[in-house]
Amino acid sequence: MKKMTIAIISVLVILVVFQSFMAISTNRTEKQAYKVIKKEDDFEIRYYPPATFATIQSSAKNYRELSGNGFRKIAGYIFGNNESSSKIAMTTPVHMDISDEGSSMSFVMPSKYDINNLPRPNDANVQLHQTAGEYVAAIAFGGFANDGSIKKYAAELETALGKKGIKSIGHFRYLGYNPPYQLVGRKNEIIVTVEWKSGN
Repeated sequence: MKKMTIAIISVLVILVVFQSFMAISTNRTEKQAYKVIKKEDDFEIRYYPPATFATIQSSAKNYRELSGNGFRKIAGYIFGNNESSSKIAMTTPVHMDISDEGSSMSFVMPSKYDINNLPRPNDANVQLHQTAGEYVAAIAFGGFANDGSIKKYAAELETALGKKGIKSIGHFRYLGYNPPYQLVGRKNEIIVTVEWKSGN
C-alpha cells in the first residue's frame, strides 16, 4: 500500500510539473500581433495588421474533423515537409473557420517570415498567403473547445455586438492557443470581422 501511495504521488508530481512546463512554454510561444482598440465587459475590439498564413481548405463541417486532419497537414509543413526541409516555429493562435459551405485551418507564420522568404510547401493542399489588416470583435473562454462551446460563444458574441450596434461581417471564427495535451490554463477565442471606424 505504501509503495502504491508513493507511486501515485510520484505520477501526480510528474503530471503537475509537466503541465506547469506546458503553460510556461505556451506563454513563451510567439503570438499573432494585434492592438486592442476598445474593451467592453464581455468582448473587445482589436485591429490585426497584415500577417502571413499557411492555410488548408477542408470539407470538414465540425471542429473535431477539422482539428484532426487539418492540424496534421499544416503541422507537417512547419515540421519540415517543405522544399528546404526547414523547421518553422509554432505560433499561436491556430485559426479555424468552420461552416457548412467549407472550412479552413490556418497557422500564423512567425513574424520574421513573409510570403517571399518562406519555403514552399511540398503538400499542394497547404497554401501560403498574406492576410489583409482587419478589425475584429473577440470573446474568450477557457477549457477544451468543442462544437457546442464554439457555437455558444459565437452566439454570445453576436448578441453582445447587436446590443452595441456593431455590425459583423462573415463567419465567426475560432482561435485556439494550446496544444491538446495541455490540461490547465487553456485559452480559446471566437472572433468575427466587424465594421469599425476611427472614433467609434
